[in-house]
Amino acid sequence: MRRLRYFPMNIQEFSNRIIHADCLDVLPRLPVGSIDFILTDPPYLVNYRDRQGRSIANDKREDWLMPAFAQAFRVLKPGRFCVSFYGWHKIDVFMQAWRAAGFRPVGHLVWVKRYTSSAGFLCYRHESAFLLLKGDAQKPDWPLPDVLPWYYSGNRLHPTQKPVPSLKPVIEAFTSPGDMVLDPFCGSGSTLLAAKILGRRFVGVEMDAAFCQQAQRRLAV
Repeated sequence: MRRLRYFPMNIQEFSNRIIHADCLDVLPRLPVGSIDFILTDPPYLVNYRDRQGRSIANDKREDWLMPAFAQAFRVLKPGRFCVSFYGWHKIDVFMQAWRAAGFRPVGHLVWVKRYTSSAGFLCYRHESAFLLLKGDAQKPDWPLPDVLPWYYSGNRLHPTQKPVPSLKPVIEAFTSPGDMVLDPFCGSGSTLLAAKILGRRFVGVEMDAAFCQQAQRRLAV
């Protein structure tokens, strides 16, 4: 099902837009090497439901994962980074998709929570993401710490809503003002809002109509 009939071809036409569509319909229309940074929280492939019964599209299947990251790699500029959250239950599948696309894992980020989000054999008190590199890049003089604080979002707008204050340091570390930030699984738009606050351009894609509308209202686009 294609939700967007017209796709612009010039990257400037994508700037500061949130598109209601499947990212596999949108990313092939983005020019090669047109994105400066990707920060995304894709479905974790675990059929997640929160306490309100809310679910996430495509969280039951994994056939989209490899082609989505192949397209993400294509549109990212050489020497630039992708930060991707992931489901630890499926880390083998995520790692296979990232490496098949061409990404090189060069770091791992952990955000520490002050609360327990769930419990099993352990109490889960952190979020994590991999830092993925396309090609090679010069190491910074002042690297970002790999352990950062997590600020509870309340998950009002999305079942796995990421807090903007926790994303801002990552975007600030790997981009400059005016850079284009992509989130192909943008949910309620936390990545995009963080980018906007920091003076970066953004493009987001979300296939769930309700979450897409939340993001559009949140960013007034």
